[in-house]
Parts: sequence; structure tokens; C-alpha cells
Amino acid sequence: MVIEVLIVSSIITIALLGAMAVTQKSIYVVRQALHATQAGFLLEEGAEAVRILRDNTWTNISSLTNATNYYLAFLGGTWTLTTTASDGIVGSFTRTVTIASVNRDNTTKDIVTSGGANDAGTKLVTVTVTWVEAGTTVTKTLKFYIIDIFS
Repeated sequence: MVIEVLIVSSIITIALLGAMAVTQKSIYVVRQALHATQAGFLLEEGAEAVRILRDNTWTNISSLTNATNYYLAFLGGTWTLTTTASDGIVGSFTRTVTIASVNRDNTTKDIVTSGGANDAGTKLVTVTVTWVEAGTTVTKTLKFYIIDIFS
């Protein structure tokens, strides 16, 4: 009788430990999915903010220094880009915006990665969102071209 109780207790303990491990992993996966979704929203918001800056005036974009990390801040009822890192912190996320020049082929006018001529009316925008997940830094990036459509 004692052996049977011991065996049943062991089986129940193993089953409970297994269920707890599955539950813990499920919570971790759900948290990862939540963070990835939030990062996606922050990327899209960053892209829209850059488009709003462009719509206000192209010099908001063209005057930026290439390969510099900028951070979005909502000040005075509109978006601005600053170099103050604390402006890029949104909860547990950090969002950065960088700008790069774009070159076009002289003949086809296609965008090229090397050679060609600088197109002052087009910029490559990279919005990056990073956060720490279980001790590891996770990065999501959105790249897009933006053009001076009002000149």
C-alpha cells in the first residue's frame, strides 16, 4: 500500500512539474509575440512620423546628417527628430531613425547601391526598434525610401 501511494505521488508530481514547464514556456512565447507586435506598431508609427515631417517641409529630412541616430519626440503638437537618446525610449523599447543618401543610375534613373549620382530629393530611412527579451537584445528594422513630393 505504501509503495502504491509513493508511485501515485511520484506520477502526480511529475505531471504537475511538466504542466508547470509548459505553462512557463507558453507565457514566454506569448510575451515574445506581444513585444514583436508592439515593436511592429512602433516601426509603423516611426515611418508615419517621418512622412509627416516630410509633408511639413522637405528640409526636415534633407537637413539631417547621414548615419546619425535620431529619436522621435512629439513636441508642440507635431513630431520632431532629436539627437537626445532619451526621446527614443518608449516603455521598454528604444526607437531610432537614421537617414542615408540615395544614388541613382545616370541612364536608367534606378536606385543603385554604388556609383551613380546623388539624388537630393530621395532619402533612405531606417527605423529601428530594440528591446531586451530574456537577457538578449532583439532588433526589428523597417527601411523605406522617402521622396520630396512637394517640390
